[in-house]
Amino acid sequence: MTSIASPGDHRMAAGETPATGTLVLGGTGKTGRRVAARLTAHGLPVRIGSRSGTPPFDWDDPATWASAVAGTGSVYLVCSPDLSVPAAAPAVRSLTQLAVHAGVRRLVLLSQRGENLVHPSERAVQEAGAEWTILRASWFNQNFSEGHLTEPVRRGAVALPAGSVAEPFIDADDIADVAAAVLTEDGHADQVYDLTGPRLLTFADAAAEISSAAGREVRYQPLSPDAYASALAEAGIPAEYVRLVTGLTTRGLDGRNAYVTNDVQRVLGRAPTDFTDYARATAATGVWA
Repeated sequence: MTSIASPGDHRMAAGETPATGTLVLGGTGKTGRRVAARLTAHGLPVRIGSRSGTPPFDWDDPATWASAVAGTGSVYLVCSPDLSVPAAAPAVRSLTQLAVHAGVRRLVLLSQRGENLVHPSERAVQEAGAEWTILRASWFNQNFSEGHLTEPVRRGAVALPAGSVAEPFIDADDIADVAAAVLTEDGHADQVYDLTGPRLLTFADAAAEISSAAGREVRYQPLSPDAYASALAEAGIPAEYVRLVTGLTTRGLDGRNAYVTNDVQRVLGRAPTDFTDYARATAATGVWA
């Protein structure tokens, strides 16, 4: 794939020697640690972008950004606390411009399906002057085993404001496989990939799948948005985070994402992981015991 560089565009010129290595932001999170592991397994240099990394990276401290991107050729972008908050787009724009100026040639952004509030951040990546790929995803399978729903699953009841809406749950390992591919292969420049699992399930369906795999009952309890927000507040969650989580959850589970795509197949040449397989493999680890 070829492109015409515009003024200020820092895409690779003929004969130019690229910087090497990938900065993986959110490198200790659900997808970031998986992406880092895949790149490392292929003998590729990786820099973990986290507050505990060397050098450290902190979205809230721009003074850490230059040393984190220095000498890298690509960046896997996961924004904290969330790509939809108002401060995200200016931060993403500043970071990507700094990164491209420092020699980064490829940007891969993990974004959100069906969320208009992330579009300014996506545009910041698209306008940075490097090759870019955007990966849009919604509910991860691993939210049930590595996130805020782990304890509710263990207690036997998952309560969410999802009604009977169906969701194309995506596995974090599939996201990581796609990210590793677009970070290291040609042919994915200037693409938006909409990543989903192979089928739609309601949260009641997901709970039934987990019940079958775990060998004990896990129920889904639908809540109103207000009841969900109250439950978060009663659990000691700060008010600002309650508003953020409630807004993201209710918008994302209003039916806008209730369709599947073949983008995982397009990139990887295989079908995405089915929720049944995820549930069985996860139950076998004992995490829900």
